[in-house]
Amino acid sequence: MDVKNISKTAVAVLAAVFLAGCSAVPPADSGVPAESVPSLAAIVFTDALGHEVILESWERVVSLYGSFAETWLLAGGTLAGTTEDAVSERGLELGEDVAVVGTVKEPSLEEILALSPDFVVLSADVAGQVKLHGALEAAEVPHAYYRVDAFEDYLAMLGQFCRLTGREDLYEENGLAVRDQIDAVLAAVEGKTGPTALLIRAYSTGAKAKGDDNLTGVILRDLGADNLVDRCESMLEDVSMEEVIAADPDFIFITTMGAEDKALEFMAGTFEENPAWAGLSAVKNGRYVLLPKELFHYKPNVRWGESYACLAEILYPELAGKIQ
Repeated sequence: MDVKNISKTAVAVLAAVFLAGCSAVPPADSGVPAESVPSLAAIVFTDALGHEVILESWERVVSLYGSFAETWLLAGGTLAGTTEDAVSERGLELGEDVAVVGTVKEPSLEEILALSPDFVVLSADVAGQVKLHGALEAAEVPHAYYRVDAFEDYLAMLGQFCRLTGREDLYEENGLAVRDQIDAVLAAVEGKTGPTALLIRAYSTGAKAKGDDNLTGVILRDLGADNLVDRCESMLEDVSMEEVIAADPDFIFITTMGAEDKALEFMAGTFEENPAWAGLSAVKNGRYVLLPKELFHYKPNVRWGESYACLAEILYPELAGKIQ
């Protein structure tokens, strides 16, 4: 995959948001109330859930996802508020003037509205945030839902945000430069025969295989790995020891969701205690790998190039130390 070719969806989003004043003021005799028409200074686009978004100001921004908050900051923006994960997971230094408005799964509508935001950034993949649409709409608070599963999605979001902030230089620095890093990694693995791999997301009470609907799955695909979930879709629901033994992949990769220690306890009690586990090719060859959360569970953002390089060097050991 050549990441220089941004997906059609991403391009469409970027093109839409760049069209300032795309809705012209109708003639006086058109019958359309003037107050229902966006101003010529407004920016109009469609978000990830198909909602039309009209922005006239973005001075007071509230992000309900730490990753998206970081992307807004990487674009040169400032925050009025964000969720707790921006600190606990992203390690962002927010300052005393930035309010914490709850958690990703349970953001506080009352605290959001108390900040008088002119733009709220939400995740299209979090049910508790999707439910806020009606209330924000009723309160006449401009807001948009985003979905970021791959680097192209991040690049599109960053490009949109940089247009809003007027910081094209930060789009170059935090977006296009990262794309160049990824291109270099993809060039290094071009033509290589990829190993088989099983990607498992573990949590305290279960484990599921993941495909390219997940950022790590996308990277595996781009690097030429043969993800076994494509052959055995039943693993998407629950991974059984029998399926893992039958597949016997070259690599088993683990990402964790929630408390990592609890997720690893589940893996140990459910899989690793099975006598057959030690006989798996991935285990015997030291290819049972716990991937770092900051690169493979949380959105890597400006570190996306590191994620590609890290996984490429694991899949193709001969490249270790050769990828910049």
